[in-house]
Amino acid sequence: MKNQLIIVMALLFGTFSFAQKSELRDADKAIGSGNYADAKSALAIAEPMIAGADEKTQAKYYFLKGQALFANGTGSNADIDKAIENFEKVKVIEKQSGKEKYSSEIDDLKLEMINGILSKANTALQSEEYIKSSSGFEQAYRMSSKDTLYLYYAASTAVTAQDYKTSLKLYEELRDLGYQGVAMEYYATNKESGEEEAFDNKNLRDMSVRSGSHIAAKDKKTESKKAEIVKNIALIHLSNGDDVKALGAMEDARAANPDDLGLLISEANVQLKMGNKKRFKELMEEATTKDPNNAELQYNLGVIAAEAGEKEAAQKYYERAIELEPSYSDAYTNLSVLMLSGEAELVEEMNSLGTSAKDNKRYDELRDQRVQLYKSAIPYLETALKLKPNNIEAAKTLMNIYSITSDTDKFKTMKAQVESMEAGN
Repeated sequence: MKNQLIIVMALLFGTFSFAQKSELRDADKAIGSGNYADAKSALAIAEPMIAGADEKTQAKYYFLKGQALFANGTGSNADIDKAIENFEKVKVIEKQSGKEKYSSEIDDLKLEMINGILSKANTALQSEEYIKSSSGFEQAYRMSSKDTLYLYYAASTAVTAQDYKTSLKLYEELRDLGYQGVAMEYYATNKESGEEEAFDNKNLRDMSVRSGSHIAAKDKKTESKKAEIVKNIALIHLSNGDDVKALGAMEDARAANPDDLGLLISEANVQLKMGNKKRFKELMEEATTKDPNNAELQYNLGVIAAEAGEKEAAQKYYERAIELEPSYSDAYTNLSVLMLSGEAELVEEMNSLGTSAKDNKRYDELRDQRVQLYKSAIPYLETALKLKPNNIEAAKTLMNIYSITSDTDKFKTMKAQVESMEAGN
């Protein structure tokens, strides 16, 4: 009786083993012909028997299941996540057994999967489907955790989608990883246009310089993303009404990096958002004393001050930036914007006046003030355009100002220049 039972069990095991192999062959064949639904059906039949199968059969099963779920890149995000899980099971099994048959192929497949996911994420980004894009970038990062840039993209697009719960989680993960995001960028000046241009890589830039089309090669390191990440964490806490957590995030970061100017400026931004103007000004002054000869810092402080409505402070910072770097075109442009920022107030009052003699007199006064305001912006715009001849916005603004101030000759000259720019000349 005992021998009969052993024989029956052996027969059953042989039947199961044959069934497994048959279903796996069917799944393999279906995958080869692109029929992923049939492959999944065959694998579903084999699944109950896999736990008792040998390592070789288990590895093949999970490999085929991963392929069926991936579906040559057409699988859903959820299916691709499951495909990755199955591929990881294969690698674990093969590592334990010491026999690697599928692992190298899985590495190639994962690279293909990542590229497909990134392509979809970028397409979604271009279509302004930010939640979908963020999900894709995060999925790419989970597949290749060394590529932390994908996690940064996931957090940034989640913010754009106003999915603050997701973005906070991802930004905090970046912070805990110590993500910096510093990269080298490659520039050279176009001989014909005189404009500095960025290149995708060093080899392309160097080839352009050797060919003679470009000169003045320059390498620039991008700024660390650390301050931006901490600032966004703080701002999300602020938007959630949690001021304590917002300040705590900034204070922790600054305590760990007391000399980091980016963090200092980020804290100034947070203080401004909270309405703490006194502390905002203190931090701005602290920033200038830490690096008084940094033109870019002075410019950035000017931008922040202007956004805060601190017009005099903004003008001081822009002028200091120009003093340190006389060719700082953007500083001249922003000074012109600052000069013109008072126009809205004048126009509002002009529109509110009636037709009495008193109102007419006041209207004329305001009109003269408006003309003077325009004239005060002209030198800054002219210099900005001289430094960047292709600055079409500066050219258009100058054209309009020349028209308003009745400078007919300059208006005609600038109009022709604008038309030439718009024609691509």
